[in-house]
Amino acid sequence: MNEDPNTTNRLSELRKRISSWRKEKQRIVLVPTMGALHNGHLSLVDLAHGLGDKVIVSLFVNPKQFGANEDLDLYPRDIEGDLAALARHSVDLVYMPELDQIYPPGFATTISVSGISQGLCTDTRPDFFDGVATIVTKLFLHCQPDLAVFGEKDYQQLMVVRRLVRDLDLPIEVVGGPIVRADDGLALSSRNAYLSKRERASAPLLHKILAQTAQRLKEGLVMQKACSPGVHKLAKAGFELDYFELRDALNLTPLRQLDEMPARLLIAARLGDTRLIDNIAVMR
Repeated sequence: MNEDPNTTNRLSELRKRISSWRKEKQRIVLVPTMGALHNGHLSLVDLAHGLGDKVIVSLFVNPKQFGANEDLDLYPRDIEGDLAALARHSVDLVYMPELDQIYPPGFATTISVSGISQGLCTDTRPDFFDGVATIVTKLFLHCQPDLAVFGEKDYQQLMVVRRLVRDLDLPIEVVGGPIVRADDGLALSSRNAYLSKRERASAPLLHKILAQTAQRLKEGLVMQKACSPGVHKLAKAGFELDYFELRDALNLTPLRQLDEMPARLLIAARLGDTRLIDNIAVMR
């Protein structure tokens, strides 16, 4: 058992701490993560501090978000480094549930959010958002937050969680945190650790293509013509494209071109063995 007073893997201890905060009328903010924390995660923690009185960060690598041939066993883990970083950022409680605390023997329930979860990442990871919705629901029930913070880098995931909360009337406000980038534009991600030195040098092209395509869209080109030069550049640089799409920013409806409503340009591609995703807001 971990004796650190700011860390627990027990639901009973978590609930005890939450109950005491509720008696003090404290607003609780949850930042769900799978660990291997980087400055993008820590920016969400900092955002959370400005939204409430007590901040809980969960560390749980969710097996239901990984397909049969994906990288669950290889997913980066650094508990010692994560806890040190969270201590520096004054997190009030770190929740690190064991697998059987989340999925006890005989667990048979799956939460599925239709519509907004279809397409984009689901085309290559068909069970991913069922895994996201299920773990998020469990963490919401365990942590009982007033607010929860998710990064905008995983934009479709953010929208799925917002729909989940809305449809189930959960008394939780879902806040999106801005994408944090390296100096060369690459969106920070735990999976960036998989990139070889050569791949890491090529990876910022993904964001560059997004920005160039957004500009072409603002000039009035339809998406097919706006993205074509970028698609060719990415292929030449060794990227294997999963999707490159323009979507309505509020409901992820596919768009042919920009109109007066906010839109989101989203991309996912593989570089070597690493799958990278990114997106940017775009509006006429």
